[in-house]
Amino acid sequence: MTFILDILYSISIHFFNLGIKLASLFSSKAKLRSEGQNNWKKEVSKRDLNRPLAWFHCASLGEFEQGRPVIEAFKSKKPNHQILLTFFSPSGYEVRKNYTEADIICYLPLDTKSNVEEFLEAFQPNIAFFVKYEFWRNFIAGLKERDIPVISFSTIFRASQMYFKPFSGFARKPLLQIDKFFVQNQESANLLKKIGQHNVEIAGDTRFDRVADTLKNIREIEVAKRFKNDRKTLIGGSVWPEDMEVLIPFINASSDLKFILAPHEIKDKQISEWEGQMKNKKVIRFSAAAKTPDLEGFDVLIIDNVGMLSSLYQYGEFAFIGGGFATGLHNILEAATFGMPIFFGDKAFEKFQEARELIEEKGAFSVKGFDDFKQIMERLLEDTTFFKETKNITSKYVKNHTGATDVILNWLQRYQ
Repeated sequence: MTFILDILYSISIHFFNLGIKLASLFSSKAKLRSEGQNNWKKEVSKRDLNRPLAWFHCASLGEFEQGRPVIEAFKSKKPNHQILLTFFSPSGYEVRKNYTEADIICYLPLDTKSNVEEFLEAFQPNIAFFVKYEFWRNFIAGLKERDIPVISFSTIFRASQMYFKPFSGFARKPLLQIDKFFVQNQESANLLKKIGQHNVEIAGDTRFDRVADTLKNIREIEVAKRFKNDRKTLIGGSVWPEDMEVLIPFINASSDLKFILAPHEIKDKQISEWEGQMKNKKVIRFSAAAKTPDLEGFDVLIIDNVGMLSSLYQYGEFAFIGGGFATGLHNILEAATFGMPIFFGDKAFEKFQEARELIEEKGAFSVKGFDDFKQIMERLLEDTTFFKETKNITSKYVKNHTGATDVILNWLQRYQ
């Protein structure tokens, strides 16, 4: 039966590859993945076989942000190691392909046995880290055949996943081959132990360490500082059109606040539409703001570039995080680390543990629409005690959850 399932798995990988090639005709993201999946072969020349190599795999950009504090701490502790960083998604690779803390950066090839053999033979890693998920069956089996330790960290599981269903031994086999799991919560630890994986430790989520580091190394954005001009400001982080359907009526009705809005996608037509809907408000884009002498007099600053959102939160007293009405909530921890009330839509947040916990602690609010948002915001603006309590909840939440990176590095010191 296992032999048959292996064949079916291999066939599914080839069909998946065909699907990417077909999708590349219509999707720029799929095209980047299709064209780049063999780019690792060009990077092999950077491998110095006289030095040990640590391999970190991140599916996409979000997983990279979880992996980053461990990568940098590992490199600090073991400077002789080369760092190989792989991505599956273009949204990770294309943004971080010039990350200076890694020696080699490339796409992960598809999980075929021939690719695995060629990849592992070329790079010869001494240890492998998989961030959060993506338990590729053939890669993990290939690593185990070579006695290369495999670590998974910032991992989180749900009982509904296929690994924990009856008759799912084939799917869960890669989990049982991992040498050590550092999971985010007790539920994940319990699920792994239930299927026979006992090399598990609850370490938490390394994203907390990442956002705490951001706070220590925050950079000032002069345009945002001038625009704010010591006025109370709401930051719209990675907002979608669905979020703007709530925010724009509030902006039009507000006379006390300023607004810095960072769209999830920078589309000129969409931004122009939003500008036209903000009646009687002075709106300016970041690209034009630096040369504007009376920037302090504007009400809304729209960020028409990428890469500065985490630093923008320092200028806010409130945050509305995008994606909660769309495909999935954006990172709320970047805002939480600055200590502020956090809002997001009520449709797509439940799979994010930090969102659920901050709602329970009353540091964050999921809102159904404009009326719901307006009611809570008015209370925060009018009730100073309520506002201060909410700020303290979010900042303490981040501080109380840091330390996952230290747990992982301490274990590695003992393990090796």
